[in-house]
Amino acid sequence: MKFIIVDQKNGRSASFSANGLLIGMTLLGLFGVPAAAGLWGYQAGMTHGLTGESLEKLRGVVDSQGEAVIEATREARENLTASSLRLAKLQAHIVRLDALGERLIGVANLDGGEFNFRADPAMGGPSAAAEATASVDVRDYLGQLDELRADILDRERQFAVLETLLVDRKLSADVFLAGRPVRKGWMSSRYGKRIDPITGRPAWHQGVDFAGKEGSDVIAVAAGIVVYAGQRSGYGKMVEISHGSPFSTRYGHHKDLKVKVGDIVRKGQTVGTMGSSGRSTGPHVHFEVYKNGRVVDPSSYIHRASR
Repeated sequence: MKFIIVDQKNGRSASFSANGLLIGMTLLGLFGVPAAAGLWGYQAGMTHGLTGESLEKLRGVVDSQGEAVIEATREARENLTASSLRLAKLQAHIVRLDALGERLIGVANLDGGEFNFRADPAMGGPSAAAEATASVDVRDYLGQLDELRADILDRERQFAVLETLLVDRKLSADVFLAGRPVRKGWMSSRYGKRIDPITGRPAWHQGVDFAGKEGSDVIAVAAGIVVYAGQRSGYGKMVEISHGSPFSTRYGHHKDLKVKVGDIVRKGQTVGTMGSSGRSTGPHVHFEVYKNGRVVDPSSYIHRASR
């Protein structure tokens, strides 16, 4: 390509030739570099502005997430504290129920192996896949704890009523006079008129005699309180038990006494050992029953069935 340059002042002209590469480089230098510089500056400015805005947004997101974590932690701690308090109360009630249950087993004469309140109840069954992966909602969990506590309180009230009924029934059965005052032995003399074994004359016998092996157990025919335990004329070593109005019983001629005044005795408890103290011809127990302060025939109480 040929170029002509004209000097307007003196009218002279000059010409020269240039190839395409040189022309392209010259145009690029004149126009391309400034344009590129301007574009780079614009992009740099835009990039700087977008980065600052993004950082501000990111900082806001991080702050909000941090607050959410703090709030979630606080709620978790509050829920954990509430759950722990509920569990502590439930444990206290369960311990009380265990004690009541064991007491009822004893009062009702139930099989302790069948009703073991110390062992965890057996349970189980297949689990559905959906249920196995399901999460537990804290509010639902706390609500279930409250329902369980209400159920336990209701059972406590029911147990208390049942215990009262059973204790009253057992007390009534324990103070019910029935049975013989010995575990082993035989009736050697009945109540009423008889020939006195010492004088050989007719006399009134106001009790029943049970003969047996010396040292064998003499037992209470009903629960009660020992009101006398010691030596008494004619009876030798004697025990008297009050069973509450209107009954009391006496047990005479002991070898040894196993109770003292003020002791509470159970039905069937040993109160002494068979002997021959006092006015006696051999080892036996003299048994008397008093009703409203007056001696009565013990036979009807000896032969009636226990409750």
